[in-house]
Amino acid sequence: MTIEEIIKKAEVKLTLNDSDKERIMRAFEFAKAAHGVQKRKSGDLYIEHPLMVAYGVAEMGLDASAIVAALLHDVCEDTTCAPETLEKNFGKDVLFLVDGVTKLDKIRFHGTEREAENLRKMFLAIAEDIRVVLIKLMDRRHNMKTLSSLPPEKQKRIALETLELYAPLAYRLGIGEIKGQLEDLAFPYVYPKEHEWLIEQVKDPLVLRQKYAERLIPLVKKELEAENIHYRDVHGRGKHLFSLYKKLLKYEMDINKIFDLVAVRVVVGTIEECYGALGVVHKLWRPMPGLVKDYIALPKPNGYRSIHTTVFGPEGRVTEFQIRTEEMHIQAEQGIAAHWAYSESKSGNIYRERQTVFADKKQLEWVNQLRDWQKEFRNPDEFIESLKIDFFKNRIFVLTPKGDVIDLPEGATPVDFAYQVHTDIGNQAAGARVNAKMVPLDHELHNGDVIEVITQKNKKPSSDWLKFVKTAGAKKRIQVALRETREAIAFSRRGGQMVELRLAIKDRIGLLKDVSEIVADFKINMKSITSETKNRLYPLIVIHAPFKNKEQLEKMMVKMKNITGVEEVSYTFIN
Repeated sequence: MTIEEIIKKAEVKLTLNDSDKERIMRAFEFAKAAHGVQKRKSGDLYIEHPLMVAYGVAEMGLDASAIVAALLHDVCEDTTCAPETLEKNFGKDVLFLVDGVTKLDKIRFHGTEREAENLRKMFLAIAEDIRVVLIKLMDRRHNMKTLSSLPPEKQKRIALETLELYAPLAYRLGIGEIKGQLEDLAFPYVYPKEHEWLIEQVKDPLVLRQKYAERLIPLVKKELEAENIHYRDVHGRGKHLFSLYKKLLKYEMDINKIFDLVAVRVVVGTIEECYGALGVVHKLWRPMPGLVKDYIALPKPNGYRSIHTTVFGPEGRVTEFQIRTEEMHIQAEQGIAAHWAYSESKSGNIYRERQTVFADKKQLEWVNQLRDWQKEFRNPDEFIESLKIDFFKNRIFVLTPKGDVIDLPEGATPVDFAYQVHTDIGNQAAGARVNAKMVPLDHELHNGDVIEVITQKNKKPSSDWLKFVKTAGAKKRIQVALRETREAIAFSRRGGQMVELRLAIKDRIGLLKDVSEIVADFKINMKSITSETKNRLYPLIVIHAPFKNKEQLEKMMVKMKNITGVEEVSYTFIN
């Protein structure tokens, strides 16, 4: 890879001026000098890595600052270069991006409290400037390509992290091609036997289906031309290996049941032509009932748009077609990056006329949900487990009666849906209609279902709901509601209750005195006060004290939260 190739690739996607080219070239020379003769574990000169990352960033169509930051992303971490030097030579914007990527480098997906905190920071970085995470994804992709040079235990850890964190993140950002590449690169390290088996199984069927798809393409082109539909491209697309493996798990590992092992993709100019092309395909071959999916009228939560249809092709062979516009095709490959850097120009070249757009609000609504939701999960194991389920599991989308789209993990129920809409609707759920039919609350929802939740005033959640809800957010809210009910009963029966108060703090002089004064103001006699510091991001002060009623407890908690240095206040009953 050369710097000239990177600039050439960037010029295809962007209008680079002479100043941009000079900055990119200067960043390359700076990185080359900083890394010097430094080598990676693979034996390659270190400068090869930032060059490959920068090429990926240029492919995405990100701006010159992002390409410069990609070239420099390791200089502060792996050389003697100071951040101040970077800022002086390349500006605040580049330093911000390099600093963001460096922080993400420190994430390890192991479940400790500090790592959970790092994951939180990553999602804040996504919302603040999407370029940071896109550079990181390119960094991870190249690291995965050179993973074979690392020791086996590191290979497994990094590959698993890629499979559980970075590939799903790419999917949530709508970058389907990068998601597929990351999964396929991680697959042989995480599941070596399964990977080897699949390679053997898929070899012959894949070749046969590719040849079959190639025979269909001229037929489709001819009919599109006859109908005056101007196609931009018609080609066959093979399924990514790991995606195929996941699908096989659902179909008893029978490869003959996978219809989209090779799909035919039709790229046209307009949305109207998408529906015209669908008519052409259905005119040529009979569609399979229930397998026409219109993701243009109803896009996936990550912004993906296309029409999918499965037909009985020549010789009765089942074949999938994907129909989309050129703009949809670029977005399907590059997701949020397409929103960041592209707008369609009058010349018709979708890669020209750059505009500065940071995170697309609708596409990143799930990040904002996460920012609010994550505050509920202070336990790191609980946070990471719920992250995998609520945000990275395979998704479905369902509709409210008004047509609003709600994004849920596979296997979700009407109760999960209710809590996603609003906590009060979840707490008061008494029944549900799915597609206008009454269903039990543990009914499994499917893509495109229209859900209406029937509520009942003063109703409380049932502990039985915990057996079937899928989202961690719903579980947490049910547990909170059940606990509040138990607490109200406990206070009313006993006329008082011993409570353990837990204060997460940033230690400072005088903090303990402020806490003690509030307890004294409430005329409460503390039975004990201790502290916990081991393996904690914030130290804990633990107080055991009796309270007359819940109102007294809640008032004290509000006062405690207002103390400078107190980050969080929680409590449990002591039996």
